[in-house]
Amino acid sequence: MTGSVGDVLSGFYTQQMQSSASDAKTAALENKLTNRDMSEASDEEMMEACKEFEAYLVEQVMKQVEKSIPKSEEEKDNKYLDYFGDMMLQEYSSIIAEQGTLGIAQTLYEAMKNNMNTATIKTEES
Repeated sequence: MTGSVGDVLSGFYTQQMQSSASDAKTAALENKLTNRDMSEASDEEMMEACKEFEAYLVEQVMKQVEKSIPKSEEEKDNKYLDYFGDMMLQEYSSIIAEQGTLGIAQTLYEAMKNNMNTATIKTEES
């Protein structure tokens, strides 16, 4: 087995930090989407929540794709990539969501607006 105890501990620490950051981000997004009455939210706030969801979804897909790609020896030994790889994926995901090229946020936003309008009509009829 190659590698020192320091390398193993460093890898474990990196994995734990990435897992903690991902769990915290997931919890924050879930809290934002579930613990709030969206009928009082402005259009901008709703669209921002939809873009955050799209960015999170894209980030998770990119992480799974990254795991499926074999790494060269240089990439395996790159400590900076270990530490900052998640940040890079988050930034790429945010850029993709802001550009709106996938359209997930827009579709989700339109569905939310449609559901809110339907709910408003039903409560007015009651």
